[in-house]
Amino acid sequence: MPLARSRLGLLLLGALLTFLLYLLHPDAGKRGRPAANATARTGMAAGELPVFYREVSAGPQAGGTASPGRPDVLFLHGQAFTSKTWEALGTLALLAGEGYRAVAIDLPGYGDSPPAEMVATAQGRVAFLDRVLQELGMRRPVLISPSMSGRFALPFLLAQGDQLAGFVPIAPVGTKDYAAEQYHRVQTPTLILYGDRDASLGPQALQSLRHLPRHRVAVVPDAGHACYLDKPEDFHRALLGFLRQLK
Repeated sequence: MPLARSRLGLLLLGALLTFLLYLLHPDAGKRGRPAANATARTGMAAGELPVFYREVSAGPQAGGTASPGRPDVLFLHGQAFTSKTWEALGTLALLAGEGYRAVAIDLPGYGDSPPAEMVATAQGRVAFLDRVLQELGMRRPVLISPSMSGRFALPFLLAQGDQLAGFVPIAPVGTKDYAAEQYHRVQTPTLILYGDRDASLGPQALQSLRHLPRHRVAVVPDAGHACYLDKPEDFHRALLGFLRQLK
């Protein structure tokens, strides 16, 4: 009996030591925790309008602080997509690594953002984006607007383009709703971007957006309407080239 008790005591002591070593190990408890550069998923309250957004903090930009002199970048999305698209493509992480604060939102009624009555009109959509910029603390960001999100971005550009450091329309809808004279008045630097296999919205948007006086055009080869999905490396190269020349 004394021998059995001694062995049991040693086993219990060994188990206790193993447990203590686990707790003291530098990797202990990391499972289930977000990594230092994980995407922040937060419900953002814009007045009474909750909006879901994604933002990646990485490297020296941890905490959402961008490098001096580099504009913030706000990503909208197309009808079949959400803010998750820009996370999955690595776009948010890429820009964070380059020193930009990059944020992607779910537009009202998409992804994790609930519907909002105010965005039923163009004026309401302008007010919506204005409030989003205020609540996110984004001053003169670059606005990225693919496809359906043109219904939000274009009226904002024409009404408050001076609040943007740059504009990147990616085959947006709604370009025919405005006259050439309206586009002529906008002084926001613009990168008109579309895939060369987009035979519909890409060229159609170009016909209207070419009236923006400070525009340049980038055509992504062998890419369709969602050119950023078809050729992400080419898309990222064009986007970063545009961002780097902004002042």
